[in-house]
Amino acid sequence: MCEVIVVASGKGGTGKTTVCAGLAVALAKNNQKVLIMDCDSGMRGVDMVLGVSDKLVYDISDIVSGGCDYDDAVYRVVNDLQLYCVAAPLYADDEVSPSLIREFVEKARKDYDYILIDSPAGTGSGFVSAAAAADRALVVINTEPISIRGCKNIKARLDEMKIDDQRLVINRFDKDRFYQMGLYEDLDAVIDEAGIRLIGLIPEDIRVIALSQRGALTSNWSKTGIIFDTIAHRLDGTDVPIIVK
Repeated sequence: MCEVIVVASGKGGTGKTTVCAGLAVALAKNNQKVLIMDCDSGMRGVDMVLGVSDKLVYDISDIVSGGCDYDDAVYRVVNDLQLYCVAAPLYADDEVSPSLIREFVEKARKDYDYILIDSPAGTGSGFVSAAAAADRALVVINTEPISIRGCKNIKARLDEMKIDDQRLVINRFDKDRFYQMGLYEDLDAVIDEAGIRLIGLIPEDIRVIALSQRGALTSNWSKTGIIFDTIAHRLDGTDVPIIVK
């Protein structure tokens, strides 16, 4: 049965797209068939992170407008993984409506084990479209008050949309910096304020950023990849501990 998961954040700069792509790779490496949909119209980045920009001819707006067939805009990322992606429109004016996102996802469900949807940051119309067909949500934050405020806004919108299965991903965590800043007593205080159950803690890792910018997440798996693997197993329902670095 296909799981549709929207990956969201209340503000830009949390590393949401890298988390979404890294998780998609981890699931595919775990023998799942995965589609990652970029719904961040005008700011698309999934194609760059996964290294498929040179292949792109069509995006999701071409599918829903009838400009191309469904299969024409679904691109296989690498030959040795069952990992596919659909690009967001290049321009924000081409944002796809919630009803059309639902229509696309309902057609795609039969073909995949997981559909991951990279949402625009914030709670605007792009987020509403991205979350329209989701069964579950991952909310990506950094351990900063502004990021957590954004998380609470996202949670409120998810609650309104009746997406009750929500999990928190803390990204770019640096333990020394966290305690030096002194903004929170500990990680439990961050999680309590966010109001969402934690599923993964991803450390700050320059290698992940470098691999993402090179479009090489699939061909070079950093040590942080084990964290994505852990999140993937937890999404599958496997009881594995959260790794804290």
